[in-house]
Amino acid sequence: MRLFELTGSDAELSFSPFVWRTRMALAHKGITPERVATRFLDKSAFAPSGSKTVPVIEDNGEWVSQAWDIACYLEKTYPDAPSLFGGPVGMGQAYFINNWADATILRGLFPMLAADICASLDEEDQAYFRSTREPHLGCSLEEAKAGRDKAVIALRKALDPMRSTLRHQPFLSGETPSYADYSVFGPFVWAHCCTDFAILEDDDIITQWRARMFDLFDGLARTAKRAV
Repeated sequence: MRLFELTGSDAELSFSPFVWRTRMALAHKGITPERVATRFLDKSAFAPSGSKTVPVIEDNGEWVSQAWDIACYLEKTYPDAPSLFGGPVGMGQAYFINNWADATILRGLFPMLAADICASLDEEDQAYFRSTREPHLGCSLEEAKAGRDKAVIALRKALDPMRSTLRHQPFLSGETPSYADYSVFGPFVWAHCCTDFAILEDDDIITQWRARMFDLFDGLARTAKRAV
């Protein structure tokens, strides 16, 4: 199996939150793929998939894109490996959490991270990233970054449902993690890879959950920029 990832000037640093979801899903299933680094302006490696974005996997000639679709594919194709969802009900609940993480965490983090992401890219990719992301932000990357001290307060407050859950169980899925945890952890690894800005406070119960997740995926965590 091959996994196509997004990297910057450092080909070892995979920083897409969606790729991280897939990397954890593969690890959960006990699958170690060949990692293929790609850049914003060079998507030729996974062109046969028809996708314009990563993650993409190629599994014995079959191409699958989008993190959620890849997770569903893995669950169906490798049923004898540990389940990512724990059954249909768990899949439905994980889909809700996946969408919540996209709408709340990813959307909240992007303005804080955009300038730092851009700085990690090659010069040509930087120009592309700036020209495509600033219209979405409605301001320059630097202006978005300047407001993150205030923005992070609102994001931390939005994470209260996670805190309520983690006060009663070690993972969002219960005693052990599943794709619901990976959906949320992906954006936090993304932030960890891209910036030194503190998204969480040291005494936050979510910080403790994040540390447990890094411990579980120690081999993957070592490919992130900073020690955990």
